[in-house]
Amino acid sequence: MLLLEKLPAEQAPKFLHKVIDGICGRAYSRYQDYDTIWNLTEWMEVLEETTTYFRSTVGKNLSDEEAVQELNELNSSYQEAIIKCLKGRKEEIRQALVERINAISSAQLQDFDWQLKLALSSDKISMLQMPLLNLDLDVKENGEIKPVSIEMNKEELQNLINALEAANKAVLQLK
Repeated sequence: MLLLEKLPAEQAPKFLHKVIDGICGRAYSRYQDYDTIWNLTEWMEVLEETTTYFRSTVGKNLSDEEAVQELNELNSSYQEAIIKCLKGRKEEIRQALVERINAISSAQLQDFDWQLKLALSSDKISMLQMPLLNLDLDVKENGEIKPVSIEMNKEELQNLINALEAANKAVLQLK
């Protein structure tokens, strides 16, 4: 983020608000507005670093002190400008992050049913005794309900549970 200091301090708030506008789905800052300050490579780097900072700070729900610590290499006038923009638009950034996650898939779980079975044997093994879970999902996508059936062994079920717990933890961090 040290490249940000090439920008005159009085122009920093305008630039930072445009970065946040981009995160929130509006127009990003344009390179043409800053081509006298940064070359194209520097522009891409400062834009990416600033965007990443805002997203990760809000996504991780860092306190003000933790957010400032992330900026310790910048001088205080830039730190103040960034923190002021962050405080003023934190909820707007959070909402944009939630919408971004929701946009990953438009499918919604409508209903589910499960059955636990014990496979006693197979065509290759006479004594199997393997527990299996049948999971039937009704998934609504684009207004249409599609049935999805999954059969899992104990390991696959544990992997599913771990993935769902990780997803839940990630969503809770965004709240």
